[in-house]
Amino acid sequence: MFCHLRPVRRLCLEKVYSHWFIYSRALSGAEAVNALRPFYFAVHPDFFGQHPREREVNENSLKRLSAYLENLQKPGFKSLKPTQLTFYVRGTDQNSSDGHEPFTTSGFRAVKFTLHTRDLLSTVLYILNSCSLSIEHIQSLNTNVHSQPLKEAKRMSDRPIKWDKSYYSFTGFKDPDEDLEQVSRMETTLTSWLDNNGKSAVKKLKNSLPLRKELDRLKDELSHQLQLSDIRWQRSWGIAHRCSQLHSLGRLAQQNLETLKKAKGCTVLFTDRSGVSAVGHVMLGTMDVHHHWTKLFERLPSYFDLQRRLMLLEDQISYLLGGIQVVYIDELQPVLTLEEYYSLLDVFYNRLLKNRIPFHPQSLRGLQMILNSDRYAPSLHELGHFNIPILCDLANLQWFILTKAQQARENMKRKEELKVIENELIEASTKKFSLEKLYKEPSISSIQMVDCCKRLLEQSLPYLHGMHLCVSHFYSVMQDGDLCIPWNWKNGEAIK
Repeated sequence: MFCHLRPVRRLCLEKVYSHWFIYSRALSGAEAVNALRPFYFAVHPDFFGQHPREREVNENSLKRLSAYLENLQKPGFKSLKPTQLTFYVRGTDQNSSDGHEPFTTSGFRAVKFTLHTRDLLSTVLYILNSCSLSIEHIQSLNTNVHSQPLKEAKRMSDRPIKWDKSYYSFTGFKDPDEDLEQVSRMETTLTSWLDNNGKSAVKKLKNSLPLRKELDRLKDELSHQLQLSDIRWQRSWGIAHRCSQLHSLGRLAQQNLETLKKAKGCTVLFTDRSGVSAVGHVMLGTMDVHHHWTKLFERLPSYFDLQRRLMLLEDQISYLLGGIQVVYIDELQPVLTLEEYYSLLDVFYNRLLKNRIPFHPQSLRGLQMILNSDRYAPSLHELGHFNIPILCDLANLQWFILTKAQQARENMKRKEELKVIENELIEASTKKFSLEKLYKEPSISSIQMVDCCKRLLEQSLPYLHGMHLCVSHFYSVMQDGDLCIPWNWKNGEAIK
């Protein structure tokens, strides 16, 4: 039977894939990155400053995509495991919601796809097509490529070829559908994932223990020496990286101790840029040299003066808006410097002075609001605070706040109740599984954490003994042995 079918299938394969093979050999890593520019523009985390949950999902998915692309370029690779990715895609001139999830009122939609490609070209095309982005620009990357391969690629993406199971048995090639089914079974079940990754996490955690002790020692010594309130990190850097940053700060303290002592009572935050944050944290850019850090510490007294003026501005805004408290929530707002936040408040305050809103004094006391600059309509957050754009219509703002005030109070009460329940469940889960640490990523809400912990407490999970467990949006074993699990993990037997 196969004697007759084999030549036909071979010719079919050559006809369909010949242009792809020629192009994929010519497509370099740099060209792949260039071809994905529209995609990066649509999903880049920097555009999701007001949406921290979506920002974090995109950051994590971009890391996994980067690793996938790197593995494709390694010489001698045979096959990669199917990789499931989720991105929040902004609305651009190139994409639309036709045939996909519609854009939300925030201007983005969720796109989920699974990569199981074997070369850079097919990977790039699949990503762009999955996000409804144009692929026409790829032709210009190589003048030797004609338009026909792109048309075929686009057509193939819409109608993928389905080979009979006997083809894979005869040729020895892997059936991608079987691989996808297998990865689905393994990645969607908590117990199976822990079975496959628990030992690896234990080994990494054991290897990281000396560095963890060193990190605690360095942090305690510097906090005491400089009389700091705390030392934190904005990103999930590894233990070795954090130790290196503390060593660097320690060397600077030896050279300029009196200058660094100007940060007395402050929180030092290692992040991407140096300055003072909107809430007064001393931000040390990890890519900056000691000279930049020293200049920052020298200028701290002037920053403290600006912070006092900023707090006065917040009080004046609160007075004009019936006593509602102006707050800055780290987890829900983009990282702003003190100067940037002061400018934001100043613009809004001057608008209020010119267009007085008649609120009864202290009628909104107990309520909270945050300011942002990338929206035009006010909204009420599920946590109970108002999200107020600095350029919103002030007449409509009064009506919106008054009509939503009672709901805001109910949301804030519910938030406090959830926080109590969340802390109790974290304590119970830590005790039951003898966890060294149980924590969550900032983008995980209390509702999600409560749901996750309730279901964890119903399970028997011996692999968690002595581990560091992080509740996140995805499965991962961090480089220092921390286990990340999605808050909405699946339990029970693997789906067959």
